[in-house]
Amino acid sequence: MSRDTPSVTMIGAGRVGLALSTRAQEAGVPCNLVTRITGWEALSGAAGVPILVTTRNDDLEAVVAQVPEERRSDLVFVQNGMLQPWLVSRGLGECSRGLLYFAVPTRHAPVAPGGASLFTGARAHQLVQWFGAVALDARALEPHAFAEAELEKLIWNAAFGLLCQRFDLSVGAVVEHKAACLRDLVAEMAQVGRAALGVDLALDPLLARLCRYSMTIPGYLGAVRDWPWRNGWVEGEAVRMGIATPLHRELLHGAGYILKK
Repeated sequence: MSRDTPSVTMIGAGRVGLALSTRAQEAGVPCNLVTRITGWEALSGAAGVPILVTTRNDDLEAVVAQVPEERRSDLVFVQNGMLQPWLVSRGLGECSRGLLYFAVPTRHAPVAPGGASLFTGARAHQLVQWFGAVALDARALEPHAFAEAELEKLIWNAAFGLLCQRFDLSVGAVVEHKAACLRDLVAEMAQVGRAALGVDLALDPLLARLCRYSMTIPGYLGAVRDWPWRNGWVEGEAVRMGIATPLHRELLHGAGYILKK
């Protein structure tokens, strides 16, 4: 480990936070873990140290409220889903962001790498360096490239999560057995993203990347989670803009979700 490896403060001792902090401890890389009740004194330090927020989406409001105003520019949000509108509404639109491309299937399980994690913003390069120190690939992106990656990750979570839950399949099995359905569902979601965000992802290369990533973690069991941030965002934006998404709605109905007509 380089003596210049930056320290990182991590809020959240769930699957991801615990796995990353354990990996850092094993590698001798500086990391302060903040749990629900311990470690908050780390936030009283000098500004400039990245604060990686690894909590669930629904816990963000409470977490941010406990972060001193002078440290909020150090926050790095890595939650899945369409997070940017919420950040902007809370005055956090300029905070650094991350997309994590690895799996932690259960609490206390090790990280299963699935590709390069992506970061953007003022703390991006520090996080890339820190991830490298714990032997995880990471890259820094400019905001537009990150917006494309954010939509792509949202589509992966929303499409594979829905198909996994609807048909009781792993992500690898979805690739192998539901290819046509997957393609049509991804096409609907990409159309919504294009209209809502102005981010245009060509379908065939997008689908190839989604499937390639899925086959790095083929046994992962996705599900419809974090509704307002994932499938609920797709549904809400489709309704708002009058975009037909019949397959998405049909699959949600089959999975037990009752949607307004």
